[in-house]
Amino acid sequence: MTVTVSLADVSSYRPGNPIPAEYFARFDDIGTASSVMFNPPRWRHHVGAGESPADMAERALAPLLARHGPRLLDTVDVLVVHTQLPETWFVGNGGQIAARFGIAPEWLIDLANGGCASFIHAMKLAREILSATTARTALVVTVTNTAGQVFSQPGVRAMPQGAIPGDGAGVAWLTKSDQSPILDIETRHLPQFAGEMTSVAEPPRRYWEPGVGEHHLGFTESNVAEVLERGNHIVPQVARTVCERIAVQPSDLDVLVTNQPNRTFLRNWREALELPAQRHPDTFDDCGNLFGTAMLMTFDHAVTSGLVPEGGVVMFAGFAHAGDFAAAAAVRWGGRRHGGDR
Repeated sequence: MTVTVSLADVSSYRPGNPIPAEYFARFDDIGTASSVMFNPPRWRHHVGAGESPADMAERALAPLLARHGPRLLDTVDVLVVHTQLPETWFVGNGGQIAARFGIAPEWLIDLANGGCASFIHAMKLAREILSATTARTALVVTVTNTAGQVFSQPGVRAMPQGAIPGDGAGVAWLTKSDQSPILDIETRHLPQFAGEMTSVAEPPRRYWEPGVGEHHLGFTESNVAEVLERGNHIVPQVARTVCERIAVQPSDLDVLVTNQPNRTFLRNWREALELPAQRHPDTFDDCGNLFGTAMLMTFDHAVTSGLVPEGGVVMFAGFAHAGDFAAAAAVRWGGRRHGGDR
């Protein structure tokens, strides 16, 4: 028997007060590619001092529980967590998040890869588990927490890359139902590009070695240009692959939700898929580059704002790091329901 798995609902959390672009230095003489990649958003949010991934996950979960009730957690047998900057040595923060939620799922996965497209990667894993086992429901949690901890370091804050990231967290609830069925998922690992996004410091040292230089992303002008070229093509490719399999023309998609690296990617992706801006909601100017949380935050915002029609096909698509992973997923959105509506 074929099991239908749905993306039943999502919720999200933005920490602290919005931080304006003026908080960061402005650069007029950086190279052309870097000017595109690091053109800053108007606002972003930073994780608070002492705010842990479990804190952020719990705050992102709260709206979901308010809509569906705390007994939702009684059915969760699968928890997939992607934490951008794990705070627990050797292991991720999945166990701490499960403890904070008060659950002990049979399947608890800390997902290290997937980056900006980790939500789709995690959704695929959760769907496979729900389809093949007696597990009842799943939660996917993404925590993005480097903006206020890495990119706001005094030296990094003065770099062009410092103004781009934002922090936040998102939660998705997957159920065995036909409420908002996941129609298809495409994931592509491209290991030839793995490791191109590096962490560097001056003087050089590995991130665990003592030293005075602050670690930051090791982008060069040529590397930035390659990532821009790669990202421009790979995201529309995976989206078109899913469209072909579900027999929907890209231009007929009701909503496109992508990761949020910069304005140029956002424009190029929707133009490649022949979609108007109103069908491609984004949170870039309010939240910056949210990496793995961007899709959940943006979709939650779009649903809350009434931008996602019931019965509409939503395409999630994005790529990670320097292009070592790309993914797309289509969902037929059945609307946001509350506990009493199920």
